[in-house]
Amino acid sequence: MTKRSITLNCDMGEGFGLWEMGNDEAVIPWIDMANLACGFHASDPDIMSQTIKLSIEHGTQIGAHPSYLDLQGFGRRKIEMEKESITNMIIYQVGALKALAESQNTQVSYVKPHGALYNNMMHEISIFDAVADAVACFNVPLMMLAVTDNEKYLEIAEKYELPVLFEAFADRAYLSSGELAPRSMPGSVLVTENDILDQVKQIAHYGKVRTIDGFLIPIEADTICVHGDNHNAIRMIHKIRAVL
Repeated sequence: MTKRSITLNCDMGEGFGLWEMGNDEAVIPWIDMANLACGFHASDPDIMSQTIKLSIEHGTQIGAHPSYLDLQGFGRRKIEMEKESITNMIIYQVGALKALAESQNTQVSYVKPHGALYNNMMHEISIFDAVADAVACFNVPLMMLAVTDNEKYLEIAEKYELPVLFEAFADRAYLSSGELAPRSMPGSVLVTENDILDQVKQIAHYGKVRTIDGFLIPIEADTICVHGDNHNAIRMIHKIRAVL
């Protein structure tokens, strides 16, 4: 049994104006990487700046978390766009977070697309190309889903000389293809403590995950995504950290 060195990442800074979401101050001491919303699905300049400051205080890497322009849908709806427009949209958002980070003498260390944009780039190679084109401008890695067949993605990343980080999920079930089971599918979200911790152990110790239909597939992850939007989720992060 070989234990992999795996980081924890979490979506943060997802309030907007006076509306609060999540408990960033309780979560951030337990994670390694903070995915900061950039204003298109959540957040605003003040919240972005505050979350950057919080990340600095805890030595947490700052990542940009760009999205489709979909505040009402929280970035979970696909918006049909030309490839160039997707690239420009991401550069715009990452550029804003980069400027705010540099104003506090820190930097953006990676980019992880949010919601529908993340899912779409894994299903449509032209969208992945548009995302890779944008992220390559910043000389930082792109975080993407760790899938069993990643050759086509790596070819595009190599074209742009773009490093990638492979991500797994602590509380999402997988299909035999290595993709996440759609949320509409029963059992797609793991809810019990044992199921979540068992999945984290499999990924970290064995480089494998059991799919929703019972198969074991390889999954080589650099980082695991956790969620901290309620007190139970925060307690689970503590236990996942202990496993890692």
